[in-house]
Amino acid sequence: MSYQLTSGALQTIINGENIEKPILQILSSKKIPSSAGAERYRLLLSDGQLSYSSVMLATQLNPMMEDGSLDNLSVIKLNKFLCNIIQNDKKVIILLDLEVIAKASEVGQKIGNPKSYRAGEAAPAAAENNTNSLPAPSKPPSVPIPNRTPLGSGPVVNNKPPGLPTTPGGTGRIHAIAGLSLYQNRWKICARVTHKSAVRNWSNSRGEGKLFSVTFLDDSGEIRATGFNDAVDKFFEFLQVNKAYYVSRATLKMANKKFSSVQNDFEMTFNSDTVIELCTENTNLPTITYDFKPLKDLGQIEPNTIIDVIGVVTNVGDITTVVGRQSNKEFSKRDLQLADQSGMSVRFTIWGGDAESFQDNKNPVVAVKGAKVSDWGGRTLSLLSSGQMILNPDIREAHFLRGWYDRDGCNMEFNTFQGDSASIRGGNEWKTFEQVKSEKLGATKPDYFTSKGTVIFIKKGNCMYMACPNENCNKKLIDQGNNQYRCEKCDQEFPNFKWRLLLLTNIADYTGSQWVTCFQDSAESLLGVSADELGNLKEMDEFAFDQVFQEASFKSYIFNLRAKFETYNDETRLKTICVSATPVDWKTYGQRLIKEINNTETRA
Repeated sequence: MSYQLTSGALQTIINGENIEKPILQILSSKKIPSSAGAERYRLLLSDGQLSYSSVMLATQLNPMMEDGSLDNLSVIKLNKFLCNIIQNDKKVIILLDLEVIAKASEVGQKIGNPKSYRAGEAAPAAAENNTNSLPAPSKPPSVPIPNRTPLGSGPVVNNKPPGLPTTPGGTGRIHAIAGLSLYQNRWKICARVTHKSAVRNWSNSRGEGKLFSVTFLDDSGEIRATGFNDAVDKFFEFLQVNKAYYVSRATLKMANKKFSSVQNDFEMTFNSDTVIELCTENTNLPTITYDFKPLKDLGQIEPNTIIDVIGVVTNVGDITTVVGRQSNKEFSKRDLQLADQSGMSVRFTIWGGDAESFQDNKNPVVAVKGAKVSDWGGRTLSLLSSGQMILNPDIREAHFLRGWYDRDGCNMEFNTFQGDSASIRGGNEWKTFEQVKSEKLGATKPDYFTSKGTVIFIKKGNCMYMACPNENCNKKLIDQGNNQYRCEKCDQEFPNFKWRLLLLTNIADYTGSQWVTCFQDSAESLLGVSADELGNLKEMDEFAFDQVFQEASFKSYIFNLRAKFETYNDETRLKTICVSATPVDWKTYGQRLIKEINNTETRA
């Protein structure tokens, strides 16, 4: 088979004209060292007449170079490319998307007799015997030369790239993010905002101020941009996630990878001359992509996994303040309750500016990219600082969720995974205590299950302890003997403390019994009094203290439990923790039993 290159393609691209998917040959390649991010590759391309060495491979195509697909002498077809001007009007071709027509092993040698391109020098005319084609010993058919049309897929100088509009007023040239460098003075990009941080305050020996950052994305790659002080006031509210903007006159510098995971050697800083304009034209710029996980699947996802979720906000908690363990600084937080079509709901925690600015505007749909899964009290989610939360996004999943909630979801009662401070109602599969043991739940990972049980016995000894009074700390205090109590975790002494409950309870159902550990909230549900009230009774009225435990015995609850085998002193045993305990709603429980009986009869 003969491999025919697109004669004159390189000259056409360099002249700023469009050409439809040219076919070229790679003559050589070179890895360019990089001290600040992904490696770059420079190519020497040939169209059979000319060869051109100022060709860069977009970083997303690096795997093709690393696995040998783009070896020297291979023939490629350019599906998408850009041509940018850098220092001294030098033109660089950036390859964004390509496919391999023939591997180097199939071609075997250089096609034609190309001459090195020199600016201002006319390209040699193609010989009539097709010197830019390499015949193979068999099969004469050849790949035809693509037609050159004004609507070619390759974006070039003075023409807009695919998916990018022309600049306002039809003037100016759009540059690719991948083609930006420190040597350019005048450039303009059109890109979509895929991430925007909250405003953060900073303070050092040189003074103090505020900053925020955004990530811009186009077809060629992404770049991080940071605004300080006045730029925060000027651009923070204007720049919105998932919208496209024209950006020019920002300062380019080498990227500091300590503060960014964006794959680009450079980053930009907004200055007093920076111009940012909203792009109102239709574009095909890449958008934020999600891999949404249904909320019902959270029980099978390992803790600390980072996932994407989407849900309707069914409840908005009050804003609270917590103290960071390491920084000892205060942070704002707010808990939301998210629900989806799976019938599950989950507690989702947001922080800082997101928590302070969030407004409950009639059950918004929230799309979250970068939520961390936690197993504290079942399953909860937390928004990472590098994550992104978008309210009512214009995506198919959000529109579908909106219609479902307005039609059916608003009248549903959801099964929920929640944290230590709230109950979990029916969020897991129902099990008897005998099934838990026979199925070896918790043998390899924590398993959650729901069961109706009766409190048989509660141990009063060591059922509570004096804990650190700090809101975000429950560490047991050390009595200093001088009316002061020390917290080793907070490294502080306090004149007071708070009571924390830790009940060891024996719970039984019709198949057997199990010792279960109940912490603060679930323990208060069983005893019917708060920890502080019980602590006062312990110190002031021992009879009333004992009476609380007697009255709590032989009552039935719907328990949500966590089972996990743990090893201590070379002995492995099942440890069961109560996540929540709610009084039995006998009507609902009876309906569940009837449904279970009907299902059993159907299977029989």
